[in-house]
Amino acid sequence: MLLTKSSTFLIGHPIADILGMLMNGIFNVLYALGIQNTGLSIIGMSIIVFTIVIYMALLPLTIKQQKFAKLQSRMSPELQAIQNKYRDKKDNDSMIMMNQETKAVYARYGVSPTGSCVQLLIQMPILFALYQVIYNMPAYVTKIRMIFVELVNELMGVSGSAEFLQTFSSAARYSKQFTNEAFTSGNTEYISNTYIDVLNRASSADWTSLAQKYPEMESLINQTHNALINLNSFGGLDIGEAPRDLLMNSWQAGAYGLAIGALLIPVLAALTQFINVKLMPQQNSGSNRDNKNDQAEQMAQQMKIMNNIMPLMSAMFCFTLPAGMGVYWISGSVVRSVQQVLINKHIDKMDIEAVIAANEEKAKKKIEKEGVKAEELKKYSSLSTKALYNGKGADNKDYRKNTDNSSDTSSSEQSETYVSDDPNSLFAKVNMVKEYNNRKK
Repeated sequence: MLLTKSSTFLIGHPIADILGMLMNGIFNVLYALGIQNTGLSIIGMSIIVFTIVIYMALLPLTIKQQKFAKLQSRMSPELQAIQNKYRDKKDNDSMIMMNQETKAVYARYGVSPTGSCVQLLIQMPILFALYQVIYNMPAYVTKIRMIFVELVNELMGVSGSAEFLQTFSSAARYSKQFTNEAFTSGNTEYISNTYIDVLNRASSADWTSLAQKYPEMESLINQTHNALINLNSFGGLDIGEAPRDLLMNSWQAGAYGLAIGALLIPVLAALTQFINVKLMPQQNSGSNRDNKNDQAEQMAQQMKIMNNIMPLMSAMFCFTLPAGMGVYWISGSVVRSVQQVLINKHIDKMDIEAVIAANEEKAKKKIEKEGVKAEELKKYSSLSTKALYNGKGADNKDYRKNTDNSSDTSSSEQSETYVSDDPNSLFAKVNMVKEYNNRKK
């Protein structure tokens, strides 16, 4: 990721830019309060406050998502009963009736068939942009960027400094930037950004080698490194470095307390996410067996496996990424867990039957507004396909069977239709589909 901010569509512009301004504001407020002089990392504290603000802003979407999950657990048996009812019926008539009955159930519970997808689609770009802002803070926080400017300007004036920076352990991920046309053509801003990208991810060993390579700049190099350490120091740990490197360096130096602290970051990341997963509403897969819904059972099992694997993956990523990302994941999981406990209490106190009744009344008014009688739709949702074909409709009107024996239809394509004098009846719509298919054949 280039220091000149993410250019990814939507995630980079405008979401990451807006979140970057928020992060910059939080950092400036904490800096004015003197957090950097308290022994706590101002960058770490900025990440924690930033995470809390973002997740609190997303709280209304989270509540909607959880309410949907609660209602879905109630209506799932009804939806499965409809699916089982039409399991072996693949004709157009049955498909239309199944869709009508399914829509009636969703309308009764007042939820959309897309469920919580809308909430997730809104949240995902924000969370991806949040990750980019935290991972690449010098691009968005002015005070952090200014720490590097003087040193970078000096290095850019020294021949061969770019080649030396490419030997850093942090330079591998930015290798394309060194060969980019903007870099080779001498674009000053691009070159400066590339230098800052590498130095921002440089390890303590890299900073030491830089001071040895350019002894005439040793004072400026140490000053820049110490300023960065002061911003990143969180209980003695440099959250700009990966816990893996912190663990090895601390253990070799005999600083066993710091080594344990470095190890705690990935462990806490996994533990807090595991707690967060356990607090989430869990689907009861036992009823799926009763309804012989093998696909739903498989999906539930896959989700269970994924929930168990994700905390372990978090620990692995936090062990190799800068510790600041671990701070973000831990604080995010803690905030989500607290929110989940409060949301669970709120939902448990809800009168679900009253919610369903209110939604059913809303659905009834909406249907009547569209010119369809709610009572008729309710009767349709309670009748089987076979019952509808007994010659009586949901409105008790007579429907007569009609076999298409027209001369342009072969005997193998002849099919029964149901004729009604009402052009707006469900049977009329079914027949329109049948007639279209016959003409197409």
